[in-house]
Amino acid sequence: MKATLPTPHLRSFPSPTPLSFKLSFAFPETRRKSLSISSTPKGTPSPSLAYVPLRVTASSQAASAPTVNLTAIPTEMKAWVYGEYGGVDVLKLDEKVSVPEVKEDEVLIKVAAAALNPVDAKRRQGKFKATDSPLPTVPGYDVAGVVVKVGSQVKELKEGDEVYGNINEKALEGPRQFGSLAQYTTVEEKLLALKPKNLDFAQAAGLPLAIETAYEGLERTGFSSGKSILVLNGSGGVGSLVIQLAKQVFGASKVAATSSTGKLELLKSLGVDLAIDYTKENFEDLPEKFDVVFDAIGQCDRAVKAVKEGGSVVALTGAVTPPGFRFVVTSKGEVLKKLNLYLESGKVKPVVDPRGPFPFTQVDEAFSYIETNRATGKVVIHPIP
Repeated sequence: MKATLPTPHLRSFPSPTPLSFKLSFAFPETRRKSLSISSTPKGTPSPSLAYVPLRVTASSQAASAPTVNLTAIPTEMKAWVYGEYGGVDVLKLDEKVSVPEVKEDEVLIKVAAAALNPVDAKRRQGKFKATDSPLPTVPGYDVAGVVVKVGSQVKELKEGDEVYGNINEKALEGPRQFGSLAQYTTVEEKLLALKPKNLDFAQAAGLPLAIETAYEGLERTGFSSGKSILVLNGSGGVGSLVIQLAKQVFGASKVAATSSTGKLELLKSLGVDLAIDYTKENFEDLPEKFDVVFDAIGQCDRAVKAVKEGGSVVALTGAVTPPGFRFVVTSKGEVLKKLNLYLESGKVKPVVDPRGPFPFTQVDEAFSYIETNRATGKVVIHPIP
C-alpha cells in the first residue's frame, strides 16, 4: 500500500548580541522584508538539535508560487511514509507513492510547504491508534500550496489558486491516511482558504492547525473584550497565536504569558503585557488571577490556581483538573478566511522557528527537533519540490 507526504525546512538566523530589535531587509529566495528578533551572536554554529533563538518574520511580499504544470499531474510522487508506529526511525522517504485520487468535494494540491505539530509525533507513536486511519501513513496536517485539480462538487476554488489549511477536520478521529508531507495531497474544499497575499508558503503552512486551535479555544471560553488571559508556553506554535488573537481580535484587557528567559522579548514583541519567566517564578503564586488560562503545555493542575472564580482553563494536553476542560480543534476553512484580514494587515504574524524551514529531505530531523519540546513557534518544511 502506498502513501503521500510533504516536508518542512528550518533555517537558523545568526544575529547580534545583546538581544535587540532590528528592522532589516533580508533577501533569500522569497525577497521579503522581515522584522527580526534574535539573540545569538553572529557566527555562532547551530548544532543539529540545539536551540536557536527565534526570528519572527513579517513578510511584505509573498514568495513566488512554485512552478506547476496543471495539465501534467504525475501518477507517483515523493512522500514521507511510516508502515508501523514507533520512533523517528520508522519514517522513510518513498519516491514511488501513488498520487491520491480526488473525491468530488476535494481539491488536489501541489504542496509547496508543510508544518509539523505535536499531534504528528503523537500519531506516529501510536498514541491514538484506535481512532487513526490504517497504516501505512503519510503524516502531516498543515499544508500550503497550489490547487492543480478540483472535484466535481467544488464550488469556489479553482486550478492555480494558492491555498492553505489543516487537512484533517478532526485531529484525533480518522485523520487522513495521505497527509501533507508529500509532493501532492488531497483536501476537502471546506477546510481550505486562500493563502494570505502577504505571506509566503512557508509562513502560511505554519498557521492552520495552531491558529484554528487558538481561535476556537478562545471562543469556547467565551473570551471577549476587556477580559484578561494567561497563556502557558506563550512562545510555542499555539501560544504565540493565542497571545496575538486575544489582543488583536478579541480585545483582551491584559495578556500574560510564560516562557524561558531567552524568549521573554519575543513575548513582549507579540503584545504580552506581563511576561513571566517560568525558570524564576511560579505563575500560580502571583497575586493576580485571570479570566482565562490557556494551557498549551500540560500544566492544568497549576493553571487552575491562576484563574479567577468562574473563569475558564483550556487544556490542550496532559491531565485535566476541574474547572479545566480538554479542547481538541475542529478544522474549519471559514476560521482561516475570517482571520486572513488580520494576517494580511500584519496585526497577527506567523512565528516560524529559526532553525527552519527544514528541507523536504530532512523531515525526520524536523520530527526529532519538535520532539525535544524546544521549538519556538512552528517547525516548517519548505521547499517541497
